[in-house]
Amino acid sequence: MAPAHPPPSIRDLVAVIRQREGVDAAVVLGRDGLLIDGQLTAGLDAEDIAARIPAIITSADELGSATNRGDLRTAVLELKSGTAIVSVLSADAVLLVLVAHGANIAQLLFELRRHREHIAALV
Repeated sequence: MAPAHPPPSIRDLVAVIRQREGVDAAVVLGRDGLLIDGQLTAGLDAEDIAARIPAIITSADELGSATNRGDLRTAVLELKSGTAIVSVLSADAVLLVLVAHGANIAQLLFELRRHREHIAALV
């Protein structure tokens, strides 16, 4: 009988996302902005970036409430030099993916939506 493989960890998830073409960073953080795990391109500060995400989530949740659309699930922020994807995994965890300008994000968004609950279970 083959040895059982250990279940994937949050570190494995971050590594898989980070290896995708065009992905500059994959960061998992708590809803409080504290870093859980992350892999980033040199020159980026994971803790500093993670600390900025709760304000985005709070504003998006307020917009969702005001428009009767509910809490934030995923936000796609197109910035001058790339895209930031903020995906709320659970009440306790958030995934941030930074993607280079011009990279195709459609498949990544599809996979994040499709596997949200499985990803959340890893955190």
